[in-house]
Amino acid sequence: MTKADLIEKISLMTAFTKKESSEIVERVFDVVKSTLEAGENIKIGGFGNFEVKEKAARRGRNPQTGEVIEITPRRVLTFKPSQILKKSINEA
Repeated sequence: MTKADLIEKISLMTAFTKKESSEIVERVFDVVKSTLEAGENIKIGGFGNFEVKEKAARRGRNPQTGEVIEITPRRVLTFKPSQILKKSINEA
């Protein structure tokens, strides 16, 4: 499903126009993005948790040459679905 598909479904399920639905979706995504960029976690009941985790620097190896390289520290985004979401997916 794409963002356009999501906007279309919201428009069909509500009394909002496509333009209004688009604005709502964009604003929700903006809030989610800015919250995660700030390093905060997002917990959506019945859906799941988005977490930003810090990964430390570590040594790695180039698989083609075998050369040891330094992998820089970084932040990664993880998603853990709720038990309710897992259950509904498995029953579908």
